[in-house]
Amino acid sequence: MERYTGKSIFKKVAIGRIFFYEKVEYTVKREKVEDVEAEIKRFDAAKVVAISQLDRIYQKAVKEVGEDNAEVFEVHKMMMDDEDYLDSIYNIIREEKVCAEYAVATTGDNFAAMFASMDDAYMQARAADIKDISERLVAVLMGRDTDMGALDEPVILVADDLAPSETVQMDKSKLLAFVTEHGSSNSHTAILARTMNIPALIGIPIQKEWKGRMAVVDGYSGTITIDPDEAYVAEMRKTMEEDEKKRLMLEQLKGKETVTADGKKSIHLYANIGGVEDTAAALANDAEGIGLFRSEFLYLQSEDFPTEEVQFQAYKQVAQNMGGKKVIIRTLDLGADKQAAYFNLGQEDNPALGYRAIRICLTQQEIFRTQLRALLRASAFGNISIMFPMIISLEEVKEIKSILESVKDELREEGISFKEDIEIGVMIETPAAVFISEELGKEVDFFSVGTNDLTQYTLAIDRQNPKLDKFYNPHHPAVLRALQMIIDNGHKGGAWVGICGELGADLELTETFLKMGIDELSVSPTFVLPVRDKVRKTVISE
Repeated sequence: MERYTGKSIFKKVAIGRIFFYEKVEYTVKREKVEDVEAEIKRFDAAKVVAISQLDRIYQKAVKEVGEDNAEVFEVHKMMMDDEDYLDSIYNIIREEKVCAEYAVATTGDNFAAMFASMDDAYMQARAADIKDISERLVAVLMGRDTDMGALDEPVILVADDLAPSETVQMDKSKLLAFVTEHGSSNSHTAILARTMNIPALIGIPIQKEWKGRMAVVDGYSGTITIDPDEAYVAEMRKTMEEDEKKRLMLEQLKGKETVTADGKKSIHLYANIGGVEDTAAALANDAEGIGLFRSEFLYLQSEDFPTEEVQFQAYKQVAQNMGGKKVIIRTLDLGADKQAAYFNLGQEDNPALGYRAIRICLTQQEIFRTQLRALLRASAFGNISIMFPMIISLEEVKEIKSILESVKDELREEGISFKEDIEIGVMIETPAAVFISEELGKEVDFFSVGTNDLTQYTLAIDRQNPKLDKFYNPHHPAVLRALQMIIDNGHKGGAWVGICGELGADLELTETFLKMGIDELSVSPTFVLPVRDKVRKTVISE
């Protein structure tokens, strides 16, 4: 029995086998082989496995994002059988007598460069597809265990680190816990763990030898125990039973109003979600609505820009699933730690301060207009509000409103229905937005405070850097004073004010938020009932 301690992200217990997730090793060695025909057979076998993986991914994508958006995986299967692509791989193996990994990687680089140099935009976009299928084939050839779809039981996922683009494509029904060596407690992977109600640890010195072994992840002590003995497993199962009892007690709060014990303050309690499938968790936990739909995950789980129709269907489904309850959808918030290769955003020295979110939308307006058309069309099917991230000026808001009106005019001309008086809001997550919040409040219907980024920018701390975790303090007086200023100024300007950052679920601050005059809290679905419980036990008369 071995035990390792790290930092806990979510206090819960998981027991199960370890799945060791490895990223594809992009640097492939040029190794000589004696039997070239045997190497070609090895490649052909890997291609069969890779196509089988794509079949599973396609079926999953159809269920989650629709057939149109899943079509890219069918295209990838066809590209793996492309004669020119295969001939290049076979020729390199035979003529240079090298390993299949090198032949695939070289072919992938050559073909991707060729497509990228073409004048046709469609063909240029295929460069990313070539890289993707080549990396998948190399992963299979190298024995990298990257296909979550092949699992037949829920597992504890162990990895060096996880990017949002990787976690969003995983089969969440097969995840018991996350354990990583690197990463931050404020990363989007950490946010996903809290959304999924599973324990997660960071800072654990992971070992590949753990693959397939039984383990216990204890989110209370921040430990992972490899090959636990029966007594320890029995002890942890008791903890799991106690957690279940607490959950059942909170279930009694379903249908109850989120109002203080003295009846002095009532707030709206919404849920944060990352995709259509998360609405089930929001409803199961009795959220009054969706306070943050992270629309960028539609882009992260796609190999190309999601079409207007794909986006429309996703937004419409969430609106219909929520049955008339408010659904606040945040426009594209890519950049920084959330990267989609086909955007070609490039490397930046300070990505958190760089080309991201509304800055992409206002400089690449064809992307923005497509999303706004989809959002407005979906608004005819439910109670949708639109929220814009990373605002720093009144000029940005006025430009956004002008573009929105232009899109509305297009839809009117086409005879397409939408909610004429759709509610719009902005995220307050920069110091600039804090200081002009009264003026912003006159331009929009609501504010939602992104406390993760507000804390990052207020304290000048990169929240993705684990070395700075000890300095990252969302309870800092400067952050709390900024929150009070936002609430007061928002109300003066005529906007209601909510919090959608992780701080909204911090039960130590619930009373403080209520006394500040907050109107709404939006939290991970699993925190809805604990926050309601806290509000209903709070007295703010004093």
